[in-house]
Amino acid sequence: MPDTAIPVGNRAWRGQALDSMRDVPEETPVALVFDGSSEAVMMATPADLEDFVTGFALTEGIVAQASDIRRVEIVAHKNGIEARAWLQPGLIADRAARRRTRTGPTGCGLCGVESLDDAVRQAPRVSGGPRLTPADILKAVNQLEAAQPLSARTHAVHAAGFWTADGGLVAAREDVGRHNALDKLAGALARTGVAGASGAVVLTSRVSVEMVEKAAALGAPVLIAVSAPTALALRVADRSGMTVVAIARANGFEVFTHPQRVIF
Repeated sequence: MPDTAIPVGNRAWRGQALDSMRDVPEETPVALVFDGSSEAVMMATPADLEDFVTGFALTEGIVAQASDIRRVEIVAHKNGIEARAWLQPGLIADRAARRRTRTGPTGCGLCGVESLDDAVRQAPRVSGGPRLTPADILKAVNQLEAAQPLSARTHAVHAAGFWTADGGLVAAREDVGRHNALDKLAGALARTGVAGASGAVVLTSRVSVEMVEKAAALGAPVLIAVSAPTALALRVADRSGMTVVAIARANGFEVFTHPQRVIF
């Protein structure tokens, strides 16, 4: 399996020109294959691929639960990697509605979608979940920042984490693609039996509609991000019952939807 980052030489300017080295993240084509049929080829960081294929299957509606996948196999090729998932016998996965059969940009959320009607899905309703204080929200963001070794090396990847009031940051995953990082997180939680309704998803990226859809598929009632949301993401989050907390920085945050879960 390729390294997640490699050192490269460069000519830097820091008041004067000098030769230096920098770690840059690896970016590899990863084919997500279900029962021998390729569903998508994503440009991704070659790490946590078992989580990736599991989380993608869950957030894209290919399976309903992690136990629907009976086996995962990671196969390296000269030009990329196949993450192969074998589903339970008799499981019918209707993949035609969101067929993704062509290589997309890094973490592309809509590559291969065939019609405008498919572009925005009906996100599942979420309910319950924790009530968070401002201290909880800032703690979640700070803990995710501390759990990004690849970002610390490269300053060029996204991260997604899951925070609970009882356990703190229980999982975090990194990737060059923000959608990929969230899929990896979803897979990690599903494979370890952590319920999405028990805490909050925390993101280093902006809140796009795909991130809301994937968090809702995970069952997460709270989404916290360090960057801003899009208008469409907020409309989808509002309909799904999700609390969106964004622009979460050291000096505060902004709550955009369903503020009842935040104790001001």
